[in-house]
Amino acid sequence: MLIIEVKDGEAIDRALKNFKRKFDKSGVMKQLRERKQFTKPSVKRREEVLKATYKQKTYGEQ
Repeated sequence: MLIIEVKDGEAIDRALKNFKRKFDKSGVMKQLRERKQFTKPSVKRREEVLKATYKQKTYGEQ
């Protein structure tokens, strides 16, 4: 559960902005999307390996 402390005289827009920022950083929506469908461990591992090789190619050649 997210707790947002609102200071005296603070605008509601500012508090809402803080809430949105904390919500995005918590990763709740990302986790929800991942749980929507099951991915096999072998497929997940393959995606990790492909991502690692892509990073190695792009960031390794500096």
